[in-house]
Amino acid sequence: MNLVLFDLDNTLLAGDSDAAWSQFLSEINVLAPSVQEARGTVFYEQYKDGSLDIEKFLDFQLGLLSLHERAQLDAWHGEFMDRHIRPMILPAARALVDRHLQSNALVALVTATNSFITWPIAREFGIQHLIATIPAQENGVFTGKPRGIPAFKSGKIARVETWLESIALNFDCFEQSWFYSDSHNDLPLLEQVTHPVAVSPDETLRAVALKNGWQILTLREPI
Repeated sequence: MNLVLFDLDNTLLAGDSDAAWSQFLSEINVLAPSVQEARGTVFYEQYKDGSLDIEKFLDFQLGLLSLHERAQLDAWHGEFMDRHIRPMILPAARALVDRHLQSNALVALVTATNSFITWPIAREFGIQHLIATIPAQENGVFTGKPRGIPAFKSGKIARVETWLESIALNFDCFEQSWFYSDSHNDLPLLEQVTHPVAVSPDETLRAVALKNGWQILTLREPI
């Protein structure tokens, strides 16, 4: 059996689902545009340069979920999928995911973006397993805090290992393993698999990929 892991934002999507959610909330007048633009720009620049404080980011992003009832959030998410996410899904990304699914590999989406945002996106791709940052809940209401380790940087390895252990597997059980990502923040997990793939990579990841002879591809063209 083979293992195939996909990052989501700027890998399978031509954009960032976290940023798109904040933008959507701004569009429907739930989040002030000035707050969305100011906080979003700062966090995105920190993510790109590797200095993002994941706890501060989650305080902002998960805090937005805690302000509203789950039924309302779910209703908004359906509109969000139509307005923002489906237009960002790359046809070549669908084809790549489908090819791995049809090979009978164990396929998972591994993303730092929280599971409320990303579960419907995973289902859109036909991916049954999601490893994501989990928003904590109490009595069906989001608390604004994460539960467990955020799926960010080395946290992705920890979360993947925990998931594999829950189904009586580990990395050594697989003949081959892949991880597709665009970001240098994912280097810990990229270094863990037998086939690391840099997808339209940032400059830091591209340099590492070239140095190590990793595959580099873009899903913004037919594959």
